[in-house]
Amino acid sequence: ARVRQDGERWASALQRAQREALEREAMRGAEQARQQELIRDMKERLLELLREKDALWQKTEGIDTPMPSPAPRDTGLCSRCHKDFRLLSRRYNCSRLCQGKVCHTCSTDVGKQGRCCLICYQQKHLQAT
Repeated sequence: ARVRQDGERWASALQRAQREALEREAMRGAEQARQQELIRDMKERLLELLREKDALWQKTEGIDTPMPSPAPRDTGLCSRCHKDFRLLSRRYNCSRLCQGKVCHTCSTDVGKQGRCCLICYQQKHLQAT
């Protein structure tokens, strides 16, 4: 009789474990379906944003970018934002067209060539494309 009770307990534990495994599998399937739907939505949104970017690019393609203005004679000011150069605002020489003195905020790193002002940088990249 005891062996029979042990067998019934094992059978019931096995059935419970199988039922729990099926429930976990169903939950995993639902979560996977939700994630796939989210990925599909994200891909659709990415395509929308790419189309918007292309449309905006085509609109701006005909707009000429302004040539950089010559640097002001007062080298104590940034040639773009006119901020004073101080101990914590470093002065950079634009390594491109205008040769102006610009602050860190108004310049971008161009690798071994140093830094250049944002207008010259944009001008250079528009000519390259």
